[in-house]
Amino acid sequence: MNELRDDIARRASALLGSLTGEQRGLVAGSLDDPDRREWTYLPGDRPGLSIEHLTDEQRRRAEELIVAAHSDVGATLALGVVATERIRRQLATGKDGVGGDRYWLRVWGDPDGDQPWGWRVNGHHLGVHVVVTEDAVTFTPHFIGAEPARVPSGPTEGQRLMGPEEDLAREVLATLDDDRLGVAVAGDVAPDDILTRADPVADPDLLPTGLARDDMSGPQREALDRLVGRYLDRAPRDYARACWAEATDPGSGPVTFAWAGPVDHYGGHYYCVRTPTFLIEYDNTQDDANHAHSVWRHLRDDWGLDPLRQHYAAQHRP
Repeated sequence: MNELRDDIARRASALLGSLTGEQRGLVAGSLDDPDRREWTYLPGDRPGLSIEHLTDEQRRRAEELIVAAHSDVGATLALGVVATERIRRQLATGKDGVGGDRYWLRVWGDPDGDQPWGWRVNGHHLGVHVVVTEDAVTFTPHFIGAEPARVPSGPTEGQRLMGPEEDLAREVLATLDDDRLGVAVAGDVAPDDILTRADPVADPDLLPTGLARDDMSGPQREALDRLVGRYLDRAPRDYARACWAEATDPGSGPVTFAWAGPVDHYGGHYYCVRTPTFLIEYDNTQDDANHAHSVWRHLRDDWGLDPLRQHYAAQHRP
């Protein structure tokens, strides 16, 4: 964890060092900022410094920071959102290079200091929130979206940024017998978006319960675990493993999978995974089911809240 923490801090410092004074004023914030937990995955302006205004060198440093805080899978997804957004603009206008990459950076606190700090990149279909303390690095809320979910034409025709997120869920469905499928499927019609939206605090009770992992056969559990692993693998390995170990600790509570929408490959669809410590949602209903949203929320570590509480508690011990 120390190596990861140090690498993220080094990349953030390099980015900050490349900025002008005006840019640093836009990007700088504090973990105590009252709006730190305000975010959205919809189009529109955000507080911070937009990467569309960065030089090539500054942009490279920003991308290096994003890569440092992710696994290979997570970095490919995060940077892939930006590339998919360019495809969306090209398909909408018929022209390349229309509009800039409007994703905003914030850095909360000092990566070179001895106090907790964090950073965020947020824009249409991308939300990455990282908080660093002496003992922990957290990564949620983590949102990835793709419009189009499958590129319909052009040089990248057929590309599916989140293809595994859909395919692995369908593999879970394919393993289920009729009785278990009846429990897992919450309805024939999918909701029009993820149910937690951009809520500052994710409420797991908004999600359907579905089928418990403990009530699945061995192959069915393995299929579900592969699906969950796809989301946890967005983060560096040690954090991902710790999240899964905590969620599946005996006696901690059920892990469940629910699906909504038709179970074939046609029509809008939604699924979620609820665990005692985190939740996952995926929805592909908009634009004739060619517009996908996905999110990973930690019920305790979102926004780094639990590590921050532990840090401040330790500071005030007698």
